[in-house]
Amino acid sequence: MNDSLTDVPGFRVGHAAVTGPGALSGTTVVLAPPGGAVAGVAVRGGGPGTRETDALDPKNVVERIDAVVLTGGSAYGLDAASGVMAWLEEQRRGVRVGPEPHHVVPVVPAACVFDLGRGGDWRARPDAEVGRAAAEAAGAARVEVAEGNVGAGTGAVVGGVKGGVGTASVRLASGVTVAALAVVNAAGSAIDPHNGVLYGEYGSAGPLQVPSRARHLAAAARLAEAGAGSGLPPLNTTLAVVATDARLTRPQAQKLAGTSHDGLARAIRPVHLMHDGDTVFALATGTHGAANSPAPAGTHSSDTPGALTPEEFNFVLAAGADVVARAIVRGMRAAASVDGPGGSFPAYGDLYGS
Repeated sequence: MNDSLTDVPGFRVGHAAVTGPGALSGTTVVLAPPGGAVAGVAVRGGGPGTRETDALDPKNVVERIDAVVLTGGSAYGLDAASGVMAWLEEQRRGVRVGPEPHHVVPVVPAACVFDLGRGGDWRARPDAEVGRAAAEAAGAARVEVAEGNVGAGTGAVVGGVKGGVGTASVRLASGVTVAALAVVNAAGSAIDPHNGVLYGEYGSAGPLQVPSRARHLAAAARLAEAGAGSGLPPLNTTLAVVATDARLTRPQAQKLAGTSHDGLARAIRPVHLMHDGDTVFALATGTHGAANSPAPAGTHSSDTPGALTPEEFNFVLAAGADVVARAIVRGMRAAASVDGPGGSFPAYGDLYGS
């Protein structure tokens, strides 16, 4: 276990950044194993930017998908998904629509965060080429997942503090693994204004590390100064992908996506605002099941081999929220400060220490 999304067997993550002067944006691709994954999605922000999310509705035809795209660039950046589609087509991965192996249409759900102009150049945003580069990186990746100012987290900001990509995982008593990857970019804050503690760390294992009052006051003053000079609107969004090797139905995957938003609410306050497009995807491979475990008395297990009992599924739902909250904390701690023409965004580590 590496405490990352790739602890779920078969998943890989690739990042790519927009290059050139004034650029501070990028794209992250979560690649499912061959054969794809059952998927669900829940959109709860008031200003979402998404693509192909309707295809994941359980009443619609698509059974499994091969990749999810998380991207910067606001709605412009959704073009990155076209590059991912092209790469998947070359791999002959997608919904089979004809007699030949290459007759496929990859379904690539995508969601974007707002980071326009944060590097200084309003037009420096991901396109199909950046999306393809992220897909190629995912295809060639090992299990390690880079965090912080990478991929879709390159230009992420949370309440004036630099955000980024974070990831976390847990293995349940049943043997099922649940993991998350988050792009932390919110109009709200991830930091308790009373003491400088990251909200997502409340209730976590181990003693709570509270910054000194002097450091907290200095950090608050620095944030106030940085915020006054940014001139940028609070148009943000936090994105997450929750993955598991449990055997889930499509309605169950949709439920997991919805309850995993609880992790956002624990780690960011306020959340799901009109200027957020908060979106969570859930992916399930079904490679691990509970077929050998009898259902507890008074419950009924599914007829599907390897399906979870209701109690086991509840543990997966709870774990989804937990790993999203921890992924957000890790994204905040892994981020590095940025100071450029598009604004000054200090990192949590520079403000409060490790």
